[in-house]
Amino acid sequence: MKKIIRNISFALMALASASCLDLTPQDQLSDSDLWTKAGDFESFANVFYDWLPDFGTIYDGTHADKRSDLLKDKGGVNLFATGQNAVPQSDGEYTGPYSNIRRCNLLLENAKGFRNQAEITQYVGEAYFFRAWNHFQLMQKFGDVIIVDHTIDVNDPLMSAPRDNRGKVCDFIIEDLNKAVEHMLPTADLAEGRIGIEGAKAFISRVALFEGTWQKFRGNEARGKELLDIAAKAAFDVIDSHKFELFAPAALGESAYKYMFILEDLQCNPAGLQKDANKEYIIKRCFDATLKTSGRNITTEVLANAQLVSAKFAQMYLCTDGLPIEKSPLFKGYETMRGEWMNRDLRMQYTLMRPGDTFWDASEKNSRIDWSDSEAEIARAKYKNFTPNWGSGYFPQKWATERNLGADARNASYDWPVLRYAEVLLNYAEAVYERDGKISDTDLNISLNLTRKRVNKTMPALSNAFVDANGLDMRTEIRRERTIELFQEGFRIDDLRRWKTAETEMPMEFCGIMHIGEWKNRWAKPGVPLNADNRLIIESGRVWAERNYLHPLPIDQLQLNPNLGQNPDW
Repeated sequence: MKKIIRNISFALMALASASCLDLTPQDQLSDSDLWTKAGDFESFANVFYDWLPDFGTIYDGTHADKRSDLLKDKGGVNLFATGQNAVPQSDGEYTGPYSNIRRCNLLLENAKGFRNQAEITQYVGEAYFFRAWNHFQLMQKFGDVIIVDHTIDVNDPLMSAPRDNRGKVCDFIIEDLNKAVEHMLPTADLAEGRIGIEGAKAFISRVALFEGTWQKFRGNEARGKELLDIAAKAAFDVIDSHKFELFAPAALGESAYKYMFILEDLQCNPAGLQKDANKEYIIKRCFDATLKTSGRNITTEVLANAQLVSAKFAQMYLCTDGLPIEKSPLFKGYETMRGEWMNRDLRMQYTLMRPGDTFWDASEKNSRIDWSDSEAEIARAKYKNFTPNWGSGYFPQKWATERNLGADARNASYDWPVLRYAEVLLNYAEAVYERDGKISDTDLNISLNLTRKRVNKTMPALSNAFVDANGLDMRTEIRRERTIELFQEGFRIDDLRRWKTAETEMPMEFCGIMHIGEWKNRWAKPGVPLNADNRLIIESGRVWAERNYLHPLPIDQLQLNPNLGQNPDW
């Protein structure tokens, strides 16, 4: 099946922008034949897919987990957590979405006069989807923004308009996504990589959950409940479609969670499964070993190298009895290097690098041979009996391939999960709970418990009786599951912002392993101070200002349009 990995180039795509709204007076298509065939609309819409996020999210950016409390760069600085952030002169994350919105509006306006609407309905739906997508990127980061629903010229009132209230923006986004649903085809009827009806509904669940909780935790209960109802219904529609499923093939067993993220159409896992075995990705950024590789050295970035994981995240994983470590009798403590890893949620050992395990990388000399774990294969491993002795002691392995990528480690071709079914399940559970202040066991069983038990087959389900019997908090457990399942996929900092908990979570010390017992023998001089619990203090003095819940508008756009106004306290 043909994938959306093409990079179509039109002369229009190169037009320079005069302002945040991508104003170019001579922007009308000069080729009178360009909008005469359905293929023209398809080619134009193909460009939209290059706007989807990719593996750059792992490295850094507005939505990156490196901007959160759970992950940091070994050498970089979290500007927000250190109070060093400032108003930028310019910001491509402000101007870029408006440029994209213009392109969506061009397609929609030219579609109105096309002779056969049925031939282009999918591409019209995609234009509505991506117009909504870009408005959401703006609203998430800046709050109030200008809604642009048509192409504009120098005399358009929008050029000097104030920003629209985020409530109006959110309604516009959801309206556009509903229009996308009306025009799009079911995902099953589309070429691989194209967004269908279910993708638009899944995205509605993300948008409405984000804004619903944003409003709820800022005192607007009624508005929050309205949006959370929309989120729950949209997520349920995707669940009820039965078009997607969690990736859990029997051939991979408990390692399914690890290998899902590095599936390629070349040998990349012990079962020889390829991308078409993955029915979990609803929206994805497609890559291909021949036509378009990732272009990033992903494995080197994450595998015992640039990224340090906080002890806070490691502590989030439940024990196999479904209880947090502070409540479970199964927790083995920290006296040995592997002690805290015993009797834990299996996703822990497939997301992070467990001491004592063997790890391969993407190089010619340190990659797998045939996933047989033979002596010859183990001899090639990058890390044998892995013993961390620097950084926080916790390192990710998520996104690290074991396949030989050859001389250029940037040749990975696994897809980026823009929106996967697990998120929809978790969106549903959270939306129902926050809307109603409670959630039934039935709703938990069709959503959160599916991700919880994907590889933890014997772990007790989360239920109201289980919560009550063990003195747990349902909201905490719902958020725990979301954080664990979606780690390093660009959710954590946005979750803290919408929950309004960044002010509590972000200033906490960023700590590493507990330097006691076996750790003291294997890592005699960690080179950083210890806290009262003997944990390594990797970074202290973190802060979070109220103003950081929104980003500042760039100076150049305020100069072009003073009516925009700056966000509070910037």
